[in-house]
Amino acid sequence: MGWLERNIIEPGKLPLLLALVAFVATFLITRLITRLIRAGKGPFGNVSSGGVHVHHVVPGVILTIIGGFGAVAGGQHGFGSYLAAVLFGIGAGLVLDEFALVLHLADVYWTPDGRKSVEMVVLTASLVGLLLIGFSPLGVDDLNDDQQQNRAVVLVNILVNFAFALIALFKGKIRLAVVGVIIPFIALVAAVRLATPTSPWAKRFYRNRPRARARSTLRSYHHDRRWAAPSRAFHDWLGGAPDPEPARSLERR
Repeated sequence: MGWLERNIIEPGKLPLLLALVAFVATFLITRLITRLIRAGKGPFGNVSSGGVHVHHVVPGVILTIIGGFGAVAGGQHGFGSYLAAVLFGIGAGLVLDEFALVLHLADVYWTPDGRKSVEMVVLTASLVGLLLIGFSPLGVDDLNDDQQQNRAVVLVNILVNFAFALIALFKGKIRLAVVGVIIPFIALVAAVRLATPTSPWAKRFYRNRPRARARSTLRSYHHDRRWAAPSRAFHDWLGGAPDPEPARSLERR
């Protein structure tokens, strides 16, 4: 309880903790229900209105809006703020569980493209967790008291760290770039490493450098060979395996 009081309640991070718990719990419960519907078990079923299937991203958007505006109006303390945080977490969990649907504008929930939803949920939960335990965006938490009083130092620190994250993104390292916004060292490592072969950086700067292009392609091949299968297995375990190609239907359960 001492740790909770010192690191969560006193700094005003309790709403963030409540939102994160609600977000993760909503995602897990939603995936459990959709997997039961898919298997034809339990009392659950699809929700329809006037013959239109209502995806859970719809109530998710509504709850996210209510929770977001409630959090802005309620401040960091009080029951209203905590309730708004929970509503926001629930809404965000429902929305990101169907992130792939929003991205593709198609019902790809039980297809390989649907794994993007699981990836986004894991990435979001990880970033919020980092914020919760004390990391600040763009490395501002690495500054001492004297540096924080010097606005020029703070501004340069933010710009440098943001530049590293931007280079990493341009090199096709999206996950590392996003995490690097919270942990600048990761953005720095991603920025100095080879770009992925299909990234804008590779197309721009490796066009006349065949050796660099070949090294990038080889590294990408070894990376996919090493991590693609474990990544798919983890996503299938967490979110459910996609339908086999011949049996895939247009309507998601």
